[in-house]
Order: sequence, then C-alpha cells, then structure tokens
Amino acid sequence: MKKILLLLLPAFIFAQSFMLSNIPLPKTYIENLDPYKCDIYCMQDLLEHGKIFSFLAHAESKLEDPQQNEARSMYVSIFNLGSFHSGEQIRIALLLPYKKIGKYASSTTNASLAYLMTKSHPFMLKSYKIKSESIEDLSAALAQIKEDGFEYVIAPLTHTGAQNVVTINPSINIYFPTINKHDVNGSSSYLTFGAIDYHAQSDLLLKEAYEPLVILSDKSQTGKALATYQKQEFIHPHTILDDANSSSSFDDTFNLFSQMKEEKQEVVEKKKDKEVLNYSISRRTTNLEAYLSKNEKITDATLIINTPIIKTGMILSQLTLYDVNETNILSTQINYDPLLLSMTQYIDRKNMVVANSITEHNNILIETNALLGNDIEYDWINYTTTIGIDYFYSLITSDARTYYIKIQNNQMVYDIELLQPGRSKFVQYAKEATQRD
Repeated sequence: MKKILLLLLPAFIFAQSFMLSNIPLPKTYIENLDPYKCDIYCMQDLLEHGKIFSFLAHAESKLEDPQQNEARSMYVSIFNLGSFHSGEQIRIALLLPYKKIGKYASSTTNASLAYLMTKSHPFMLKSYKIKSESIEDLSAALAQIKEDGFEYVIAPLTHTGAQNVVTINPSINIYFPTINKHDVNGSSSYLTFGAIDYHAQSDLLLKEAYEPLVILSDKSQTGKALATYQKQEFIHPHTILDDANSSSSFDDTFNLFSQMKEEKQEVVEKKKDKEVLNYSISRRTTNLEAYLSKNEKITDATLIINTPIIKTGMILSQLTLYDVNETNILSTQINYDPLLLSMTQYIDRKNMVVANSITEHNNILIETNALLGNDIEYDWINYTTTIGIDYFYSLITSDARTYYIKIQNNQMVYDIELLQPGRSKFVQYAKEATQRD
C-alpha cells in the first residue's frame, strides 16, 4: 500500500500545478564585455557559430533583421532573461472557474504565461479561483481583483459565467477567450469576446453543401445548437441576421425565426424545402449501422459532422465500412485536430473539408508554449487566450500587437480558411472539378 501511495504522490503534488507561485522566477542577465559594436553581419556570424550568449549580449533591444529578432525573442523566453524595460509592471489577472473548465484552467494560464515570457516588460500574472460561476462568486472575485489593483482580466468562463458577468456589468476590462459575443445577451465597452464564430464557419461550409444535407451531431449543447442553425441556414439562407445583427445570440436567432414563421410558411408553399436529415447520436452509440447501412436517403449527400474528434473518427471509419457514397463531408473547428490524421485512414477523410480560424502563427509563441506543454496551433481556446493577452499587452504598453486579428464591436473577428485533412497534414481545400454542379 505504501508503494502505491508513493507512486500516486507526484499526481497529487501536480494536481494544482496551474496555480502561480508567489515566488518570482529567477532572472538571467548577460553582461556585454565586448568593447566593439556588432553590426547585422557580426550578429549573424555569432548565431551561425552558436555563440548565443555573445549574440544576446549585443541584442539588448529589438533587432532590425526579422530573423535575428525572432531568434533574440526566442532565447529571451527560453533563458528567462532579465527585463530590458524598467518601466511599470504589466499586471493581468486570470479568473478561473476550475471545476467548470477543467484542463483549461491550466492551459489558459500557460498560454498567458508563455506570451508574457517572450516580452521584455516585468509582469505579474495572478490567478483567482472561483468555485462556481454564480453571480455571487463572480462579484466577490471581481471585487477582489479590482481591490488588488488589476485592471485587465482573462476569463475563460462558460456561457453561464459570461452571461452573469454581463449582468454584473463590472467596470474592469475582461476578455472571454471561450465566448463569442453572439452567445450572450447584452454587452459592455469593458467586455471583449474572443471565441471563434461557429455560425460564420457553418455559413462558409454550407456553400460547399449539396442536397440532401445529412447532419450528424452529438447531444451536447453545442452539437444541438449547430445542427439547428445549419438546418435552418441550408433551407432558408438568411441575410437579415447577417446584415442587421451579426452578433445576435442563438436565442435571438431562434426568436427571429419564430417571428418570421408565417412568412416562411408562405415561402414553403411556393417552394419545396431542401431536404435535410438530422441525426442526433448518443455519446454511448458506437455502431452506426442503423443510420448508414443501405440508407438510400444519404446516397450522394453532403454530411456535416458536429461531434468531437473521437466520435468523428468513428463516424468516418463507418462511412467507409458501410460504403456510403457521400459527395463530401464538412466540419467546423471542432475537428481541426492532428489526431484526425492519425486515427483515420486517408480513404475515410479524403472527401472531408474542415473550417479553421487559427490562421495566424507565431513561431516564438508556438515554441514557448510547447516548452510548457501547451498547444496554440490546434487548440482554439489556447489560441484565443493568446490573442487576448496580446490585445491587453498592446493596450497597456502601446506596443504593436503581435496578432493582427480584427476587433468589431468588442468581438475578435477571425479569418476562416477551408482545409482538407491530407495524407500527413491539413492542406488548403481546392474544390474538385468532378463535384456536381
């Protein structure tokens, strides 16, 4: 029994490892003892011969050569070099409902820390744990954050938590990396929303869809909401919501459809609806024979999959198993994951198109996150957290932003690209000439 306890001890020790220590990290300082200046050619020679510390001794500030400056930033982060700026400390708080967001309490903290480590300003990053996302707990935490002198907060909350913050209406700058503005009712100039837009991704994907449309979703809130939106958008593409109120919530969208019910019924009488089949698959369901085997209704159909990566892999393999002759397979950011490449055969995914909004990449931040066991290349919440910390850093220091993501009405607006999961990596989607007109 003692041996078992000893083996489990490291797990208990690191269970709360996302909490930041009050003890500051040690800093490394490099003294320049070279009496001569080092120009761009000298700096390149130092890099090529592996004289990293000599290079860093001369690289006290931003370098003109982009590649040399990238190397400088990388080494400053890796060696945790002392700040070149002696200005005011960057102070950012993290509001973490750790029971609700699980691993993201750790990964969003690491994403924020990784970003600040690459900068030359001294900083304080302090986490505030809350047991629940109730108005009472959120109000108490925000009051404490403000009392402690923090004016900027990264808050990876769920929909409930974000809606409660909107209700509280605090006068403190808060960024939600997990929430899109159209998912909440109301807003404030102090609140910025950073989540990707599944609506916009669905709209772009549906331009590649053919009739009949077969929607495969799980029973989660996201799956159900996406299925409902995609069905309505495929049958009756709307322009009113996009033009008049692009930030409307799911509820607002449904209410508007309800108000337009009579008008839509008239349209239906004059024009037959496009055919849509909507299958809601239980989490425990592993055999899809009842849905896929000898089902003539889905022959030559477009399939749109709104399930997590493991379930998606199972669906793709069974599409091949039951010889479903689909036209193409569509999916949102949910399945932009390298695991898709390793857990499925190429024949299973060759007709698949995935929407992706992680389109800006910074090698320094990718590598620094990797040192902390963090992923900002494929994990969109870690990515949007990085976008938020970059935005706050720019506001505080007046430095240029690292990421050029547009902000409209307090919502980060990401570009969307369509990709295909190729043989070894995701590649740009090119519409095949053999597809139906």
